Amino acid sequence: MPLEPDDEICFCFHVTLRKVASFCRNQKPKVASQISECLSAGTGCGWCRPMLRKLHRQYCPDATPPWWRAIPDAPPPDPSTGADPVTDYHSAERDADAAQLDSEHYAAGRQQYLKDTGRKPPP
Repeated sequence: MPLEPDDEICFCFHVTLRKVASFCRNQKPKVASQISECLSAGTGCGWCRPMLRKLHRQYCPDATPPWWRAIPDAPPPDPSTGADPVTDYHSAERDADAAQLDSEHYAAGRQQYLKDTGRKPPP
């Protein structure tokens, strides 16, 4: 069953799919990070960032990012492993589209992500 409109996408700041979809329809952000600037989604533990990028592509297919966004950002690597735990973490729940994922599996995936990466949600 797909995520429902009132299911949370960002657990840290309680941002629902409906709120993200509404923001995208009304504001037509050029890049997914503009969703974070307005709604704070994706600025806590980092779990929802891939989903926000997917939703941005879904709801704003005609968005043309500024020229400087065409250059991929290189996240700072973890000094001990050389990997970035937020961007390099993959799981079935994190990599799925909203239409392929129910809220229970999405929430369980976040719990595993927090455990595996040691990330902490904001207080």
